Amino acid sequence: MLTTEVTLKEKLDPIIRFAVENLPVNPADLTMDVSGETSFDKAIDTLIKRALEIIDEANSNWSFVASRLYLQKLYHQAAKNRNYDVALKYGSFYQLLKDLTQEGIYTTKLLDTYSKEDIDFLANHINPEHDLQFTYLGLYTLANRYLATDHDKNTYELPQERWMVIAMHLMKDEDKASRLDLVLEAYWALSNLYMTVATPTLANAGKTHGQLSSCFIDTVDDSLQSIYDSNTDIAKLSKNGGGIGVYMGKIRSRGSSIKGFKGMSSGVVPWIKQLNNTAVSVDQLGTRKGAIAVYLDVWHMDIEAFLDLKLNNGDDRMRAHDIFTGVSIPDYFMEQVASRGDWYLFDPHEVREVMGYSLEDFYDEEKGDGSWRKRYEECIQCEKLTKKKLPAILIMKRIMISQLESGTPFMFYRDEVNRQNSNAHLGMIYCSNLCTEITQNQSPTEFLEEFTDENGYITKTYKPGDYVVCNLSSINLGKAVPDNVLERLIKIQVRMLDNVIDINTLPILQAQLTNQKYRAIGLGTFGWHHLLAKKQIHWETEEAVEYADDLYEKIAFLTIKSSMELSVEKGSYPAFTGSKWSTGAYFDEKGYVGEKWQELKAAVMEKGIRNGYLMAVAPNSTTAMIAGSTASIDPVFKPFYHEEKKDFKIPNTAPDLDHRTYDIYRRSAYIVDQRWSVKQNAVRQKHIDQSISFNFYVPHTIRASVLLDLHLQAWREGLKTTYYVRSTSTDVEECEWCSS
Repeated sequence: MLTTEVTLKEKLDPIIRFAVENLPVNPADLTMDVSGETSFDKAIDTLIKRALEIIDEANSNWSFVASRLYLQKLYHQAAKNRNYDVALKYGSFYQLLKDLTQEGIYTTKLLDTYSKEDIDFLANHINPEHDLQFTYLGLYTLANRYLATDHDKNTYELPQERWMVIAMHLMKDEDKASRLDLVLEAYWALSNLYMTVATPTLANAGKTHGQLSSCFIDTVDDSLQSIYDSNTDIAKLSKNGGGIGVYMGKIRSRGSSIKGFKGMSSGVVPWIKQLNNTAVSVDQLGTRKGAIAVYLDVWHMDIEAFLDLKLNNGDDRMRAHDIFTGVSIPDYFMEQVASRGDWYLFDPHEVREVMGYSLEDFYDEEKGDGSWRKRYEECIQCEKLTKKKLPAILIMKRIMISQLESGTPFMFYRDEVNRQNSNAHLGMIYCSNLCTEITQNQSPTEFLEEFTDENGYITKTYKPGDYVVCNLSSINLGKAVPDNVLERLIKIQVRMLDNVIDINTLPILQAQLTNQKYRAIGLGTFGWHHLLAKKQIHWETEEAVEYADDLYEKIAFLTIKSSMELSVEKGSYPAFTGSKWSTGAYFDEKGYVGEKWQELKAAVMEKGIRNGYLMAVAPNSTTAMIAGSTASIDPVFKPFYHEEKKDFKIPNTAPDLDHRTYDIYRRSAYIVDQRWSVKQNAVRQKHIDQSISFNFYVPHTIRASVLLDLHLQAWREGLKTTYYVRSTSTDVEECEWCSS
């Protein structure tokens, strides 16, 4: 027994020295009696637990100590499973690719595309030192969710190999002459944690299963065929790991006619409940249930029942607790809310039958005037139409009650979205996605006919609609901006995103066609609060607003420029002609008048642009955790907190938390004045062609008038969407702005 204890101590001493090296921690705090442990892994776990216990506001560096200890555990497990000397940390990369390809984990395309010489060359650029950047929470999340294992969940792939495999996979179809350089550039961006890819890309790139895109948006037509076809398509996407947004505003309301028989329709709620069952039943490879957001217009006759779907009281037959809701809102509604005016509800089917047009197919081309409100007023005046009149503020009240109880519905300001649509020449945008940052053209897929061919096979034909796909990636502002790498980073990041479009295998054909038609990408950001802390800029200041304006204008410029340059190399997206990119209207509407902007405008008009949609700020909380930064454009939850998921509870601090940054982080999510958050996002939204996942953080005691003012401010200042209303419990410090 004594020999075993000495041997274990001899193994652990250099590991402990490695764990604390060059970190401002006291190694004596990690000294523990591990003589009772029976294995190396259990001894490491004991040391990790001790390191985690020390973490608090004053001892944030212990997260890196715990991470280094965990790294050693991963290194030992990988070395054992792959049969190499653990002193190397990383074994043969080529052998890893061979072994996991034979196991059916990696796609054969990696070995088919890259020679052994290529792979050995890339292996020489794998840098284990980059593993030291991970916090424990980041490394734990990456290792337990995303690193490739064998079928028995044994550790094989290590962090830097995941980054290299992603880079290889995304660059595999590039020209052979430049392919390896592009792989290394992508690896540079990923391994330095300057950026992250979407979680489906992080999980599935280089593997045999799963697709690479995050979210999808479907548009359901007013027919039984469309409703059930959409449900089947949504089930396929949910199975493959996609989150889905669904627009159901075209479906007739409860009590509408069917084939001329009045009062026969049961409305949208039963179909939403069907989607709710799909979300629960078709999970994502057994890891989590599907995620579906359903959007409905605020003038739809079923809007009141829709707003009650998530409530915990009332008739459970009229509830759908597992879906998320969003409301599509025209300017006119917000005007009526502000003026305490009346609002009218209509059945979309009856509007089509009586008026000869679909009200949802129009929007106000100008603020305060346009096609939608003219037709809405026509509907009000039409005596043949069934309508329901009620105060607009009453609907808004029901929206806010649901938001404070369930966080939803999300808000989608349809007129602003469509006014800013860079591809308005080819369609409408009816709603957003699950996370409210995607705004792209939509249309329902139309069933045409069913027939039997000469071989006796039944064939169905469809006219494909625009089925939106979200291809996401985010800049780590907290690292990339201080290191001054945005220009280099965005250039390779846009290429990586564009390659996802061609590489991805989508289970829905119309989604694949839409993906190719617009070549839409969503380059976003995270780490905004982290960056403010590093820059010593307080959240609730004009300085933060001005900095957001300047920074996101720069990001927009570099993104558009990169896509234009890629267009020169590979060609413009097929729908370019007639778009606001091709006419230069995009730049005019944004007010980009400086010399560099005018030069870019001329270049885009002449040379084209590769991607029809470019920027979108997603929530990206998981990938931000991996990169050790703050989520999206949100303030931190608290300077010190416990990240709690189904399988873990891990102490965590705000990034780079010390005596210099603590005061910036102290005004955390539920304390910070949300009006300043709206101001920041208003200037940020000017430069983002799609939208932003923007949460409101409010105390549960917030007055209705204050929450209403936030919504009105967001709408007036030009936000396209808002995401969750997150309310908290009574133990949070009272916010000054809430009592204003």
